[in-house]
Amino acid sequence: MAHESSPAPLTSAERIDSLDLLRGFALLGILLMNIQVFAMPGPAYTNPSNYGDLGGVNLWVWVLTHILADQKFMSLFSMLFGAGVCVFTERAMEKTGHAAALHYRRTFWLLVFGLIHAHLIWYGDILYSYALCGLLLYLFRRLSPRALLIWSAVFLLVPAVYSGFIQWAMPYIPAEAKAGMMQSWAPPAEKIQAEVSGYQGSWIEQQSQRHQSALMLETVVFAIHFFWRAMGMMLLGMALYKLGVLSGRRPPAFYTRMLLIGAILGISLSAWGVHWNFSHGWSLEASMFGGSLFNYFGSIALALAYVGLVIRLYQAQAAVGLQQRLRAVGRMAFSNYIAQSLLCTFVFYGFGLGLFGQVERWQQLLVVLAVWTLQLIWSPIWMRHFLFGPLEWLWRALSYMQRPRMRRV
Repeated sequence: MAHESSPAPLTSAERIDSLDLLRGFALLGILLMNIQVFAMPGPAYTNPSNYGDLGGVNLWVWVLTHILADQKFMSLFSMLFGAGVCVFTERAMEKTGHAAALHYRRTFWLLVFGLIHAHLIWYGDILYSYALCGLLLYLFRRLSPRALLIWSAVFLLVPAVYSGFIQWAMPYIPAEAKAGMMQSWAPPAEKIQAEVSGYQGSWIEQQSQRHQSALMLETVVFAIHFFWRAMGMMLLGMALYKLGVLSGRRPPAFYTRMLLIGAILGISLSAWGVHWNFSHGWSLEASMFGGSLFNYFGSIALALAYVGLVIRLYQAQAAVGLQQRLRAVGRMAFSNYIAQSLLCTFVFYGFGLGLFGQVERWQQLLVVLAVWTLQLIWSPIWMRHFLFGPLEWLWRALSYMQRPRMRRV
């Protein structure tokens, strides 16, 4: 079989609508949790008792977003990244007979974009971590769905076993070591206030703190937790793509069961974790490791439930107008992801409105709704005139070493 001499980006006809729809849904959902890091000191994300009011409507906002969003949309996005590697390499092989060089060029530029994003815009970047996972993920692309599911389980169990072991060992950990853990689990008030003051300052004044936080996520947190979790979900996404789940090729009853079972398990586990942590006062001994496992496993189940929900609506052609907008958001997910960072840092950081540390949790949802509205409006308009989002076009130009056509004919 003859192959084309050079690769080219996917055309509109080659895209898989269900993947774009899921990607748009996941991208908007991620902001429900990222907004807390944009608006508040980082320690308030892992331990909500560290900062801000946790009573009344703020409590309910935290509880509902934790149960329904925390790690769920990131898990879904990671699955889609894994599926995307399969789609990308399959199409490259069909067109040229080889894919490795193109995949690794593409991954290298994603790494560069991630470093720029993390160190110059917002430290909570995921692109860097996805790029590092992508270096290894390529080696798994030809495995069978069964093998991918086994490897997914292995990767996902590593951070769970680690947390479980630390939880078991907690009574035997020396007081000095626990004091070090407390510096990240429940930092002293002056450290939290320093972060608030830093992000209320100018871009230059923020740089030292942003750089330090980004390095911590890119090294320690990545090695202990994110690498294993992200790889596990990416491999799961590869398996689900190969099984036809993510492309909507299974019967409707399959997705209905997926939705119901995943929602019952995921919500129950995450809700029990909320009860556990509050009943133990968000203590280091109970909550930092063992208390995180409820949501760790619950988020996997609920992410699968969201796949079932979105694909079932896709099959039923329900809310067609909203689906079209979400697909447009998903088709320019890279641009929209960076746009979320630019918009939110302008609202909260000192070079913009400077509201960091001053916006309550229920008010943060208003910012989320505003960003969602903007992206659901501008994405379809942009995609009517252009083939790619602006950053998607740049990424492709660098990866393929040629300038793809941007405007629609």
